[in-house]
Amino acid sequence: MAGQTIDRRRFNQLLAGLAAGAGVSHVMRAVSAAAATPKLPLIMLDAGHGGVDPGAIGLAGTYEKDISLPTVQELARQLEATRRFQVRLTRRDDQFIPLAGRVALARRADAQLFMSVHADALPDRQMRGASVYTLSEQASDKEAAALAARENKADLVAGVKLPSDDPVVSGILIDLARRQTNNLSIQLAQELVSELGRRVTLLRNSHRSAGFAVLKAPDIPSALVEIGCLSNRDEEHALRASAYQAKVAQGLTRSINEYFDTAGRA
Repeated sequence: MAGQTIDRRRFNQLLAGLAAGAGVSHVMRAVSAAAATPKLPLIMLDAGHGGVDPGAIGLAGTYEKDISLPTVQELARQLEATRRFQVRLTRRDDQFIPLAGRVALARRADAQLFMSVHADALPDRQMRGASVYTLSEQASDKEAAALAARENKADLVAGVKLPSDDPVVSGILIDLARRQTNNLSIQLAQELVSELGRRVTLLRNSHRSAGFAVLKAPDIPSALVEIGCLSNRDEEHALRASAYQAKVAQGLTRSINEYFDTAGRA
């Protein structure tokens, strides 16, 4: 049944106990007890930017950080209303959190899905629409590469230097886990594009890929959603409206439901 899963951290502890010489019967009883307890999937929602990092700035002066947070809060409300999920936020106020810290929060919480919400700004002010990004070290196009570069530099705003070596992506086992996670992330992105496209305008080539630092957890399916373009005057106005944010949240909620109905089953 969807949502009934053994806590990954607990399962790893059991494996460690077996390796340390614990009896097989003891381990099997513990596994059975853990499996018998239903656990709602935990979704980690990340409101992009915050604090000293405003993110993109719209033509009328709208800060991206002030769009992403209320949208994420509405999304959390809608997800919790389904009673299918546990929901946590990387930030609940105007707070700066390093990119690696956002991923670490998801991993410590044993999240089964990570979604980062942003609003974009493009050189062409006529362009408008939402887009969805998944992780790739080779960006799908120049615009995706430029966006990832801007987002990954966010830590430098607060004087936090990203480490040159990322320990979470080292080793063959982690690489294998990442491949499976990337496959699930792509399935999530497909659901996002489908559901958002029924509610809001999408950019051309709406599913893109780039090397976002915030998507690099090797064991948590992740996506970054740009819910619109602050560089477009009409869309900036729409993004500030709670009704529009609720409409976006509806699409994201439906996408997550569909994901866990299919690929997200444990």
